[in-house]
Amino acid sequence: MKTTLIAAAAALVGVALATPASAQEVTLTLHHLLGPKAPAHSQMLVPWAERIEKASDGRIKIEIYPAMSLGGTPPQLIRQVRDGVVDIIWTVNGYTPGLFPRSEVFELPTVFTNDVKATNLAMRDLFEEDLSQDYEGMHVLWNHVHAGQALQMRDKLARSPADTAGLKLRVPGPTGTTVVEALGATPVNMPVPDLPQSLSTGAVDGALIPWEIILPLQLQEVTQYDIEGPDMERFGTTVFQVSMNQDRWDSLPDDLKQVFIDNTGPDWLAEVADVWVNADKKAIGVAVESGNEHVVLTREEMDAFNEAMKPVVDQWIAAHPDFDAAGLVEKAREAIAAHASGS
Repeated sequence: MKTTLIAAAAALVGVALATPASAQEVTLTLHHLLGPKAPAHSQMLVPWAERIEKASDGRIKIEIYPAMSLGGTPPQLIRQVRDGVVDIIWTVNGYTPGLFPRSEVFELPTVFTNDVKATNLAMRDLFEEDLSQDYEGMHVLWNHVHAGQALQMRDKLARSPADTAGLKLRVPGPTGTTVVEALGATPVNMPVPDLPQSLSTGAVDGALIPWEIILPLQLQEVTQYDIEGPDMERFGTTVFQVSMNQDRWDSLPDDLKQVFIDNTGPDWLAEVADVWVNADKKAIGVAVESGNEHVVLTREEMDAFNEAMKPVVDQWIAAHPDFDAAGLVEKAREAIAAHASGS
Protein backbone atom coordinates (compact mmCIF):
# COMPACT_ATOMS: atom_id res chain seq x y z
CA MET A 1 0.00 0.00 0.00
CA LYS A 2 2.81 2.34 0.98
CA THR A 3 4.69 1.54 -2.21
CA THR A 4 1.58 2.25 -4.26
CA LEU A 5 1.08 5.65 -2.63
CA ILE A 6 4.71 6.61 -3.19
CA ALA A 7 4.46 5.57 -6.81
CA ALA A 8 1.28 7.59 -7.27
CA ALA A 9 2.86 10.65 -5.69
CA ALA A 10 5.91 10.28 -7.89
CA ALA A 11 3.68 10.07 -10.93
CA LEU A 12 1.91 13.31 -9.96
CA VAL A 13 5.24 15.09 -9.46
CA GLY A 14 6.32 13.85 -12.85
CA VAL A 15 3.20 15.26 -14.46
CA ALA A 16 3.72 18.62 -12.70
CA LEU A 17 7.33 18.78 -13.82
CA ALA A 18 6.32 17.90 -17.35
CA THR A 19 3.69 20.65 -17.46
CA PRO A 20 5.16 23.61 -19.36
CA ALA A 21 4.91 27.11 -17.90
CA SER A 22 2.77 28.10 -20.86
CA ALA A 23 0.07 25.69 -19.67
CA GLN A 24 -0.32 27.31 -16.27
CA GLU A 25 -3.65 28.94 -15.50
CA VAL A 26 -4.12 31.79 -13.04
CA THR A 27 -7.12 33.55 -11.55
CA LEU A 28 -6.52 37.11 -10.38
CA THR A 29 -8.69 39.42 -8.29
CA LEU A 30 -9.12 43.06 -9.31
CA HIS A 31 -10.56 45.42 -6.68
CA HIS A 32 -11.72 48.99 -7.25
CA LEU A 33 -13.83 51.75 -5.79
CA LEU A 34 -16.59 52.56 -8.30
CA GLY A 35 -19.85 50.74 -8.96
CA PRO A 36 -20.55 48.42 -11.90
CA LYS A 37 -22.40 51.16 -13.81
CA ALA A 38 -19.39 53.48 -13.90
CA PRO A 39 -17.70 53.72 -17.33
CA ALA A 40 -14.37 52.89 -15.67
CA HIS A 41 -15.81 49.49 -14.76
CA SER A 42 -18.10 48.67 -17.66
CA GLN A 43 -16.17 50.28 -20.53
CA MET A 44 -12.55 49.97 -19.41
CA LEU A 45 -11.84 47.32 -16.77
CA VAL A 46 -14.33 44.66 -17.89
CA PRO A 47 -13.39 44.80 -21.61
CA TRP A 48 -9.70 44.78 -20.68
CA ALA A 49 -10.11 41.71 -18.45
CA GLU A 50 -12.00 39.94 -21.24
CA ARG A 51 -9.25 40.87 -23.68
CA ILE A 52 -6.59 39.46 -21.36
CA GLU A 53 -8.53 36.20 -20.99
CA LYS A 54 -8.96 35.86 -24.75
CA ALA A 55 -5.34 36.72 -25.54
CA SER A 56 -4.16 34.12 -23.03
CA ASP A 57 -6.44 31.44 -24.49
CA GLY A 58 -8.32 31.37 -21.20
CA ARG A 59 -5.25 30.81 -19.04
CA ILE A 60 -5.69 34.18 -17.27
CA LYS A 61 -8.99 34.92 -15.59
CA ILE A 62 -9.54 38.25 -13.85
CA GLU A 63 -12.37 38.42 -11.32
CA ILE A 64 -13.42 42.06 -10.86
CA TYR A 65 -14.85 43.29 -7.56
CA PRO A 66 -16.30 46.82 -7.90
CA ALA A 67 -17.45 49.27 -5.23
CA MET A 68 -14.97 48.07 -2.58
CA SER A 69 -16.93 44.84 -2.36
CA LEU A 70 -13.95 42.98 -0.89
CA GLY A 71 -13.91 45.40 2.03
CA GLY A 72 -11.98 48.47 3.11
CA THR A 73 -12.10 52.03 1.85
CA PRO A 74 -10.69 53.52 -1.36
CA PRO A 75 -7.53 54.90 0.33
CA GLN A 76 -6.74 51.35 1.49
CA LEU A 77 -6.50 49.90 -2.03
CA ILE A 78 -2.78 50.59 -2.31
CA ARG A 79 -2.08 48.73 0.93
CA GLN A 80 -4.32 45.87 -0.17
CA VAL A 81 -2.35 45.27 -3.36
CA ARG A 82 1.05 45.79 -1.73
CA ASP A 83 0.16 43.29 1.00
CA GLY A 84 -1.22 40.79 -1.51
CA VAL A 85 -4.75 40.91 -0.10
CA VAL A 86 -5.83 41.41 -3.72
CA ASP A 87 -3.89 40.81 -6.91
CA ILE A 88 -4.75 43.94 -8.91
CA ILE A 89 -6.25 47.34 -8.12
CA TRP A 90 -7.55 50.31 -10.04
CA THR A 91 -7.42 53.46 -7.95
CA VAL A 92 -6.79 57.18 -7.76
CA ASN A 93 -3.17 57.97 -6.86
CA GLY A 94 -4.24 61.02 -4.89
CA TYR A 95 -6.31 59.00 -2.42
CA THR A 96 -2.99 58.16 -0.72
CA PRO A 97 -1.33 61.60 -0.57
CA GLY A 98 2.44 61.67 -0.67
CA LEU A 99 2.96 58.15 -2.03
CA PHE A 100 3.19 59.02 -5.74
CA PRO A 101 4.69 62.52 -5.90
CA ARG A 102 6.42 62.17 -9.27
CA SER A 103 3.25 61.14 -11.11
CA GLU A 104 1.52 64.26 -9.75
CA VAL A 105 3.33 66.30 -12.40
CA PHE A 106 0.77 65.12 -14.95
CA GLU A 107 -2.11 66.37 -12.80
CA LEU A 108 -0.92 69.96 -12.71
CA PRO A 109 -2.94 72.69 -14.43
CA THR A 110 -1.13 74.09 -17.48
CA VAL A 111 0.78 70.78 -17.71
CA PHE A 112 -2.43 68.88 -18.44
CA THR A 113 -4.96 70.96 -20.32
CA ASN A 114 -7.24 68.70 -22.39
CA ASP A 115 -5.33 65.96 -24.26
CA VAL A 116 -6.00 62.66 -22.50
CA LYS A 117 -4.36 60.40 -25.08
CA ALA A 118 -1.15 62.44 -25.27
CA THR A 119 -0.94 62.52 -21.48
CA ASN A 120 -1.43 58.76 -21.15
CA LEU A 121 1.32 58.13 -23.66
CA ALA A 122 3.62 60.70 -22.06
CA MET A 123 3.28 58.96 -18.69
CA ARG A 124 4.22 55.68 -20.33
CA ASP A 125 7.30 57.29 -21.90
CA LEU A 126 8.52 58.71 -18.60
CA PHE A 127 7.55 55.83 -16.33
CA GLU A 128 10.73 53.77 -16.04
CA GLU A 129 13.18 56.64 -15.73
CA ASP A 130 11.14 59.24 -13.86
CA LEU A 131 8.06 57.77 -12.13
CA SER A 132 8.68 54.13 -11.21
CA GLN A 133 10.54 54.87 -7.94
CA ASP A 134 7.22 55.65 -6.24
CA TYR A 135 5.58 52.28 -6.94
CA GLU A 136 7.50 49.94 -4.65
CA GLY A 137 5.79 46.61 -4.05
CA MET A 138 3.64 46.93 -7.16
CA HIS A 139 3.99 46.21 -10.84
CA VAL A 140 2.18 48.99 -12.68
CA LEU A 141 0.25 47.65 -15.63
CA TRP A 142 -0.71 51.12 -16.77
CA ASN A 143 -1.29 54.69 -15.63
CA HIS A 144 -3.91 56.95 -17.14
CA VAL A 145 -5.73 60.23 -16.56
CA HIS A 146 -9.38 61.13 -16.91
CA ALA A 147 -10.76 63.85 -19.18
CA GLY A 148 -9.75 66.55 -16.72
CA GLN A 149 -11.03 68.46 -13.71
CA ALA A 150 -14.08 70.58 -14.37
CA LEU A 151 -16.10 72.58 -11.86
CA GLN A 152 -19.43 71.01 -10.94
CA MET A 153 -21.29 73.47 -8.76
CA ARG A 154 -24.25 72.93 -6.46
CA ASP A 155 -25.95 76.31 -6.97
CA LYS A 156 -23.24 78.91 -7.56
CA LEU A 157 -22.12 80.01 -11.02
CA ALA A 158 -18.37 80.64 -11.27
CA ARG A 159 -16.95 82.42 -14.32
CA SER A 160 -13.83 83.83 -12.63
CA PRO A 161 -11.51 83.06 -9.72
CA ALA A 162 -13.31 85.77 -7.76
CA ASP A 163 -16.49 83.70 -8.02
CA THR A 164 -14.86 80.69 -6.32
CA ALA A 165 -13.39 82.65 -3.42
CA GLY A 166 -14.67 81.39 -0.08
CA LEU A 167 -16.41 78.31 -1.47
CA LYS A 168 -15.85 74.73 -0.27
CA LEU A 169 -14.83 72.49 -3.17
CA ARG A 170 -14.23 68.75 -3.13
CA VAL A 171 -10.78 67.69 -4.37
CA PRO A 172 -9.36 64.25 -5.26
CA GLY A 173 -5.87 64.71 -3.86
CA PRO A 174 -2.87 66.98 -3.21
CA THR A 175 -2.69 68.73 -6.57
CA GLY A 176 -6.41 69.44 -6.49
CA THR A 177 -5.92 70.93 -3.05
CA THR A 178 -3.40 73.48 -4.31
CA VAL A 179 -5.58 74.30 -7.32
CA VAL A 180 -8.59 75.05 -5.13
CA GLU A 181 -6.49 77.08 -2.71
CA ALA A 182 -5.11 79.10 -5.63
CA LEU A 183 -8.71 79.92 -6.57
CA GLY A 184 -9.37 81.25 -3.08
CA ALA A 185 -11.62 78.33 -2.10
CA THR A 186 -11.37 75.77 0.69
CA PRO A 187 -10.42 72.24 -0.43
CA VAL A 188 -12.34 69.30 1.00
CA ASN A 189 -10.63 65.94 0.44
CA MET A 190 -12.96 62.98 -0.02
CA PRO A 191 -13.32 59.84 -2.16
CA VAL A 192 -15.75 60.36 -4.98
CA PRO A 193 -18.47 57.98 -3.64
CA ASP A 194 -19.00 60.44 -0.75
CA LEU A 195 -19.68 63.38 -3.07
CA PRO A 196 -23.46 63.17 -3.74
CA GLN A 197 -24.42 63.40 -0.09
CA SER A 198 -21.92 66.19 0.55
CA LEU A 199 -23.42 68.21 -2.31
CA SER A 200 -27.00 67.54 -1.30
CA THR A 201 -26.40 68.67 2.29
CA GLY A 202 -24.31 71.68 1.33
CA ALA A 203 -21.20 70.31 3.02
CA VAL A 204 -19.44 71.33 -0.20
CA ASP A 205 -20.44 73.95 -2.76
CA GLY A 206 -19.00 72.07 -5.68
CA ALA A 207 -16.32 69.70 -6.86
CA LEU A 208 -13.23 69.54 -8.99
CA ILE A 209 -14.15 66.46 -11.02
CA PRO A 210 -14.81 65.30 -14.62
CA TRP A 211 -18.23 64.97 -16.21
CA GLU A 212 -18.16 61.18 -16.54
CA ILE A 213 -18.86 60.70 -12.85
CA ILE A 214 -22.22 62.48 -13.25
CA LEU A 215 -24.00 59.32 -14.40
CA PRO A 216 -22.93 56.69 -11.84
CA LEU A 217 -23.40 59.17 -8.97
CA GLN A 218 -26.44 60.99 -10.43
CA LEU A 219 -24.77 64.35 -9.81
CA GLN A 220 -27.19 66.13 -12.13
CA GLU A 221 -29.69 65.83 -9.25
CA VAL A 222 -27.49 67.79 -6.82
CA THR A 223 -25.75 70.31 -9.12
CA GLN A 224 -26.86 73.19 -11.34
CA TYR A 225 -23.70 74.34 -13.16
CA ASP A 226 -21.05 72.34 -15.04
CA ILE A 227 -18.10 74.58 -15.94
CA GLU A 228 -15.09 74.06 -18.24
CA GLY A 229 -12.87 76.07 -20.57
CA PRO A 230 -12.97 76.32 -24.36
CA ASP A 231 -12.10 73.17 -26.34
CA MET A 232 -12.66 71.01 -23.24
CA GLU A 233 -9.82 72.78 -21.41
CA ARG A 234 -9.73 71.75 -17.75
CA PHE A 235 -8.25 72.68 -14.38
CA GLY A 236 -5.68 69.89 -14.31
CA THR A 237 -6.53 66.19 -14.06
CA THR A 238 -6.16 63.07 -11.89
CA VAL A 239 -3.73 60.18 -12.33
CA PHE A 240 -4.99 56.62 -11.89
CA GLN A 241 -3.14 53.34 -11.77
CA VAL A 242 -3.88 49.71 -12.54
CA SER A 243 -1.25 47.79 -10.57
CA MET A 244 -0.53 44.20 -9.64
CA ASN A 245 1.11 42.91 -6.47
CA GLN A 246 4.81 42.62 -7.29
CA ASP A 247 5.23 39.08 -5.97
CA ARG A 248 2.17 37.97 -7.92
CA TRP A 249 3.61 39.49 -11.08
CA ASP A 250 6.98 37.85 -10.48
CA SER A 251 5.27 34.47 -10.08
CA LEU A 252 3.73 34.58 -13.56
CA PRO A 253 5.44 32.69 -16.37
CA ASP A 254 7.00 34.90 -19.00
CA ASP A 255 4.42 34.12 -21.66
CA LEU A 256 1.57 35.27 -19.40
CA LYS A 257 3.50 38.40 -18.46
CA GLN A 258 3.78 39.09 -22.18
CA VAL A 259 0.00 38.90 -22.53
CA PHE A 260 -0.32 41.78 -20.06
CA ILE A 261 2.48 43.74 -21.74
CA ASP A 262 0.90 43.32 -25.17
CA ASN A 263 -2.48 44.50 -23.91
CA THR A 264 -1.42 47.57 -21.93
CA GLY A 265 0.66 49.32 -24.58
CA PRO A 266 0.14 52.52 -26.62
CA ASP A 267 -2.89 51.23 -28.53
CA TRP A 268 -4.66 50.33 -25.28
CA LEU A 269 -3.81 53.69 -23.70
CA ALA A 270 -5.36 55.42 -26.70
CA GLU A 271 -8.52 53.33 -26.22
CA VAL A 272 -8.59 54.24 -22.53
CA ALA A 273 -8.42 57.92 -23.48
CA ASP A 274 -11.41 57.48 -25.79
CA VAL A 275 -13.39 55.75 -23.02
CA TRP A 276 -12.98 58.73 -20.69
CA VAL A 277 -13.52 61.44 -23.30
CA ASN A 278 -16.63 59.75 -24.71
CA ALA A 279 -18.01 59.12 -21.21
CA ASP A 280 -17.51 62.81 -20.44
CA LYS A 281 -19.41 63.86 -23.54
CA LYS A 282 -22.29 61.49 -22.82
CA ALA A 283 -22.56 62.56 -19.19
CA ILE A 284 -22.62 66.30 -19.85
CA GLY A 285 -25.37 65.69 -22.40
CA VAL A 286 -27.47 63.91 -19.79
CA ALA A 287 -26.83 66.68 -17.27
CA VAL A 288 -28.00 69.35 -19.70
CA GLU A 289 -31.12 67.34 -20.59
CA SER A 290 -31.86 67.16 -16.85
CA GLY A 291 -31.73 70.94 -16.54
CA ASN A 292 -28.10 71.67 -15.68
CA GLU A 293 -26.36 74.58 -17.37
CA HIS A 294 -23.18 73.62 -19.24
CA VAL A 295 -20.96 76.68 -18.97
CA VAL A 296 -18.09 76.95 -21.46
CA LEU A 297 -15.80 79.77 -20.40
CA THR A 298 -14.48 82.23 -22.95
CA ARG A 299 -10.77 82.23 -23.76
CA GLU A 300 -10.37 85.36 -21.68
CA GLU A 301 -12.19 83.83 -18.70
CA MET A 302 -10.13 80.62 -18.86
CA ASP A 303 -6.91 82.62 -19.13
CA ALA A 304 -7.86 84.36 -15.88
CA PHE A 305 -8.24 80.97 -14.19
CA ASN A 306 -4.91 79.81 -15.64
CA GLU A 307 -3.21 82.94 -14.36
CA ALA A 308 -4.60 82.29 -10.89
CA MET A 309 -3.40 78.67 -11.05
CA LYS A 310 0.13 79.49 -12.23
CA PRO A 311 1.57 79.34 -8.68
CA VAL A 312 0.34 75.74 -8.36
CA VAL A 313 3.20 74.50 -10.55
CA ASP A 314 5.78 76.56 -8.65
CA GLN A 315 4.42 75.30 -5.33
CA TRP A 316 4.62 71.71 -6.51
CA ILE A 317 8.23 72.18 -7.59
CA ALA A 318 9.16 73.77 -4.27
CA ALA A 319 7.44 70.97 -2.34
CA HIS A 320 9.66 68.30 -3.91
CA PRO A 321 13.34 69.16 -3.37
CA ASP A 322 14.20 65.44 -3.22
CA PHE A 323 14.03 65.11 -7.02
CA ASP A 324 14.35 67.41 -10.03
CA ALA A 325 10.75 68.56 -10.00
CA ALA A 326 11.35 71.51 -12.32
CA GLY A 327 13.04 69.24 -14.82
CA LEU A 328 10.16 66.78 -14.58
CA VAL A 329 7.64 69.53 -15.36
CA GLU A 330 9.53 70.35 -18.54
CA LYS A 331 9.88 66.69 -19.52
CA ALA A 332 6.16 66.12 -18.96
CA ARG A 333 5.20 69.13 -21.04
CA GLU A 334 7.57 68.10 -23.84
CA ALA A 335 6.31 64.50 -23.86
CA ILE A 336 2.67 65.59 -23.98
CA ALA A 337 3.43 68.05 -26.77
CA ALA A 338 5.27 65.39 -28.76
CA HIS A 339 2.30 63.04 -28.67
CA ALA A 340 -0.18 65.85 -29.25
CA SER A 341 1.63 66.78 -32.44
CA GLY A 342 1.78 63.17 -33.56
CA SER A 343 5.55 63.10 -33.70
